Parts: sequence; structure tokens; C-alpha cells
Amino acid sequence: MSRTHDAPTFQWSYLHPKYLHTWIGVGLMFLISWLPYRVQRFLGQNLGLLIMKFFKSRRKIADRNLQLCFPEMTGGERNAMLKENFQHMGLALFETCMAWFWPKWRIRKHMKFVGFEQLDEIKADKDGVLIVAVHSFNLELGARAFGVHTSGYGVYRPNTNPVYDWFQYRGRTRENGAIERRDVKRMVKELRKGELLWYAPDHDYGRHRYAWAPFFAVEKACTTTGTHLLASAGKAKVMTFTITRDRNGTGYTLTLDPPMDAFPYDDEEAAAIYTNKFVERSIMRAPEQYMWLHRRFKSRPEGEPSLYD
Repeated sequence: MSRTHDAPTFQWSYLHPKYLHTWIGVGLMFLISWLPYRVQRFLGQNLGLLIMKFFKSRRKIADRNLQLCFPEMTGGERNAMLKENFQHMGLALFETCMAWFWPKWRIRKHMKFVGFEQLDEIKADKDGVLIVAVHSFNLELGARAFGVHTSGYGVYRPNTNPVYDWFQYRGRTRENGAIERRDVKRMVKELRKGELLWYAPDHDYGRHRYAWAPFFAVEKACTTTGTHLLASAGKAKVMTFTITRDRNGTGYTLTLDPPMDAFPYDDEEAAAIYTNKFVERSIMRAPEQYMWLHRRFKSRPEGEPSLYD
């Protein structure tokens, strides 16, 4: 499998002094990645608490999302969830360092794979697989770990800083391929060839290829119909994938669920509703690790007020 399609290439202009801060930052990421795992975990959790203290607008968004999704949750339960959520946010910054710079042996040391034996049979059938993931804070590390076990393609969004983009692409394609998010034709092509493609349909991507579908207690959440497009056009099986941090502080569990047995390939709105149910299940494996700080319900039906005012 080629990993060079549309790959950013090094340019001598990247050595310009205006990018010095980027080089220093990435250098620090490399050094941080070699700290003992328990040290990184300790530092990440405490960094997250600092972020929670100073980035009050993000805390407000996360709190509002929890109110909307879990109206039965008490204020005390929500505050406890928020605290833990921001600790995981801090850990995510360190996990990006791990994902980009850890060698394979160190990745494997901290990972437990569940359900991955299914891939042998699927590969034998030469079916493409659309892997539905969610934006948990550890998704960056999860994608790298998945690739260490079985390589595939991720949907890639270029960074506006060309030097950071070059490092980001290199970090994300050590075992996997990457397809620019607008290149839908390439995604479909790879699925039809029997490849694996990771796709995260859980955010609000705006009113472009969308449907209104329930998401937890919110009856109308703007949900991409991209899952249906890729699965149907790519003639692919659809599976869900989650990575969760183990509470004992030693590592992670990667879970690959069986293919969705009733995915509605002929109805994009039904597919959005159906997919959201699986997204909810993935999130509930470790709700404290999910990216609640995203404005998941920023898009509303015509005439309905904002849910964030």
C-alpha cells in the first residue's frame, strides 16, 4: 500500500526563521515522547486541569454538551465528568507525541487488541472496510496503534502551517496511508480495492451532505451522510472502532466491533440515524474520554435557536 499520495515534501523554505517556533515545538514533542509513560500520564492529567482552569469557554461548551446529551445527570456528576474529561484532554497532547515518535515495540507494549481477528476473514473476502471512529481524545494514538496491527487509510486535513503539516503527515503515515478529506473519489477507490478507511462522522460538519438524526437526548443533531456515501459507493462493510485508556494507568484497549449487520445502504437518512446509535455506543465505553468541548450542536434546523446561548 502506497503512503506517498499527495504527501507534503520537505522544502528548503521550511528552514526560514519564521518557522523556528515550529521546529522547537516538534523537537520538544520528540523529547517528551521518551519520558516514562507514567510520567507522561501524570504530567498530562495535571496539564488538563490547568487548561480547564484557564479555558473557561471550552469548559462551558463541554458542560453544555453534557447537559444536552445527559439531562438526567446531576450537577455534581457533570462536574466530576468535566474534571476527568479535561485530564484526558491534557493526556491527548502527550499521546500525540507518542503516536508520532514511539517505535512499534513501545506502541505494542501498551496496547491490547480486541476483535481484530475478524480482519483476516474480511481480507480473505477482499471486502473494503469503513472503520467508524469517534473523536475521543486518544484517537491520534489509536490510529497509530491500529496501523501497527493492520494498516489502512485515514482521512487527512492539512495544517495551514506547512512545517507542522509536514511533521504531522510523517507522524500519521508511519504505518498508515492518508487521504485528503475532500478527495472522496480516492476514498471510494481504496474501499473498492479492499482497503480499510477510518472515518469519524460524530462531529457537526455543517449543512453539507447532512441529515437531522438523534444523538443521545438531542432529537435533531446535524449528522453527516458521508458514512452512507462511502459505504454504499465503496461497497464496503461498516465497523466501529474505539480506543479507551485503561483506568489502571498502564495502557489502552483497542476494540473492533463486528460489521454492522443492518446498515441501510439504500437510505442516507436512515444510515445517519443508524450510525449515530453505534457512535453513542462507542462513546459510552468511556464517555469521560470523549471530545465534549466540540460544539456538536452548532447547526440547528431553520427557525430553531442556538443551543449554546
